Amino acid sequence: MTAMNRSAWWGAASLVLWLAVAPSVYALDAKIAGELAADDSDTKIGAINKLVAAGDPDAIPLLKAMQDDQLYIGDGRLFIVTDDATKDALTGAVVESPPDSLDGVIVNNRIRGVIDTAVAALRLVSRERNVRLAAARELSTSAGEEMLPLIKRVLERETDGDIKGLLEQAAAAIGLKNTDPAVRRAAIKTLAKSVSPQTKQLLSALLRKNDDGSFVEPDADVRAAAEHAIDLIEQHFIIPRILGTLFYGISLGSVLLLAALGLAITFGLMGIINMAHGEMLMIGAYTTYVVQTVFRGYFPGVLDAYIVVAVPAAFLVSGMVGVALERTVIRHLYGRPLETLLTTWGISLVLIQTVRTIFGAQNVEVANPSWMSGGFDLGADIVLPYNRVVIVLFAAFVVFLVWLFLSRTRLGLYVRAVTQNRAMADCMGIPTPRVDWMTFGLGSGIAGLGGVALSQIGNVGPDLGQSYIVDSFMVVVLGGVGQLWGTIIAAIGLGEVNKFLEPYAGAVLGKIFVLVFIILFIQRRPQGLFALKGRTAET
Repeated sequence: MTAMNRSAWWGAASLVLWLAVAPSVYALDAKIAGELAADDSDTKIGAINKLVAAGDPDAIPLLKAMQDDQLYIGDGRLFIVTDDATKDALTGAVVESPPDSLDGVIVNNRIRGVIDTAVAALRLVSRERNVRLAAARELSTSAGEEMLPLIKRVLERETDGDIKGLLEQAAAAIGLKNTDPAVRRAAIKTLAKSVSPQTKQLLSALLRKNDDGSFVEPDADVRAAAEHAIDLIEQHFIIPRILGTLFYGISLGSVLLLAALGLAITFGLMGIINMAHGEMLMIGAYTTYVVQTVFRGYFPGVLDAYIVVAVPAAFLVSGMVGVALERTVIRHLYGRPLETLLTTWGISLVLIQTVRTIFGAQNVEVANPSWMSGGFDLGADIVLPYNRVVIVLFAAFVVFLVWLFLSRTRLGLYVRAVTQNRAMADCMGIPTPRVDWMTFGLGSGIAGLGGVALSQIGNVGPDLGQSYIVDSFMVVVLGGVGQLWGTIIAAIGLGEVNKFLEPYAGAVLGKIFVLVFIILFIQRRPQGLFALKGRTAET
């Protein structure tokens, strides 16, 4: 026996002796606590499992200190050493004069995993419901056989229905490892009541095959029970998944609507194929980033309010850029669609490079306000994020404002008149050039609002607008040029179709199917879902 081994042996022996007579606030078993400092990993794990079986929550601080490499042994005593103080591991009292020589209790990854499960199990006896519920969720699919006695004892006195259900699942998950097929079938019957995807994975593991071709679960009746249980769990997932897909379709449609709404107005008014429209979204997103940066630097106490300032700022900045483009370039190209397409495409490249020069080529992050973090849990791992819910409501609000503008204001009346018959509107004294640049600015400003929405669901980069320009034109063409309701229906419809096709065809192939459908639809109905009314449309 080497000197180091002799020292460790005497240290562990004296530790057990000291624990046997030391007063303990935690009332932990002295012998078990001593085994935590043993050299052998199996001995440490055995001690941890014994603490769990004893069901004493006072062992949690000791185990957490061990997991965090804060448990030390010296002069036959265990100490918890932190940056603030050195405490006796069993009494919790601060030690003013700790031993000069302290050796850390070695913990490997295997032991850390055991401690994780052990701490979760011991939290089952907490007085706080939320603590017990979180522990039950953690153990529902990860508990080991050594946890079964504690789980059964807790089940006998637990009165909360949610916690009891999770603990019954945990006991059933342990039952899957039993050597008796009847016990395993009974466990599967219990697990079939679960709506957790983790439970489905646990049951699916029984149906896998080993390398030699044999099943992991040798009993055919147990495998049949597992297949039936998986089918029952899948039935629980159907409604949450459909609701989740519907919501994400509406969310995508809302983004497409914000991106295409301004394009529908300008395209319908002036017939301009504006390939730089996507860059208006990008400008709105970067404006949001700049406003957030200003708030972080100068108003950190009200950082969550940056989004309130970013919305009008993005509208104004994008709108002014749009007005500048219309006044300097686009107004000279009316009636020349090919030249307009090429010119606006070149403008889009200039805007992208300008943003790269100012902000860099890397994406920047725009953080959600705290009130937009989190989401509604539908179950089956389906969560409706708050930020996307806000975007849907925001898109509806923007559409309402656009409707008010078009139907209740003089400028809106002018826009509708020019859209239906530009020559007649000009003869009636409507200042069509002013209507053009104001409407182009409005359309660009609405795109800027779309950029604000996009900044809340992903990173912001110079190529942001390129991802939405084609989809925006598809929405406008499908809905009908210059038609507000057509744009709304087309945007939401394309969003839903994309989301329902993605699980089966993939994102790329799904978009191809949508594009083919639109091409075939336009062949039969060139005016889109809603035809433009007026003499221009009739001719």
